[in-house]
Amino acid sequence: MNYEILISFVFATAALAISPGPDNIYVLIQSVAHGKKYGLATVAGLISGCIIHTTLLAFGVSAIIKQSESLFFAIKLLGALYLVYLAYQVYKSDGSLEVSDDNVPKKTTTQLFKQAFIMNVLNPKVTIFFLAFFPGFLFSNTLSTVIQFYVLGFLFMGVSLLIFSAIAILSGHISSYIKSHKHIGGILKWLQIVVFIAIAILILI
Repeated sequence: MNYEILISFVFATAALAISPGPDNIYVLIQSVAHGKKYGLATVAGLISGCIIHTTLLAFGVSAIIKQSESLFFAIKLLGALYLVYLAYQVYKSDGSLEVSDDNVPKKTTTQLFKQAFIMNVLNPKVTIFFLAFFPGFLFSNTLSTVIQFYVLGFLFMGVSLLIFSAIAILSGHISSYIKSHKHIGGILKWLQIVVFIAIAILILI
């Protein structure tokens, strides 16, 4: 078992979770609009949805690995290219961050949990991202690939849960900082680009 790969995966996941994206911005807005409890319910729903994507990945890609090593390398290569594409999409964006609680409908914590869960499960981009991200971090020559994908999935969920929960709890401070420092959007934009490209390289090494 290669623990260095697992540590790299944890740091890569943390960098992705901190970088501004639709999920953590959604958590931030719900927390600012309704309070920390509602933000945490949103976090729980988003993280729970990752179990479905992990399962699809574990059984689908594991079957491919058994068929052909060259095909598996092709998956990793396509994954790296997809991450570079995401970096390019971020580069083309204007880098502005809008955090507003205007017109955010009030929902119960249960409703927010269900909404976030369904939003995550039905988003095909999450499945594609998992397919791009996870295969480059398989860490053992002896463990079943299904088990390895589940280990990576639960690590991803654990790290994301900690960071997203921190965003929900510190939502007021984060929102105030973003609103008072307009340049932060540009800094975070380039952070995202660096993170995506670094992970793409890491997958192919």
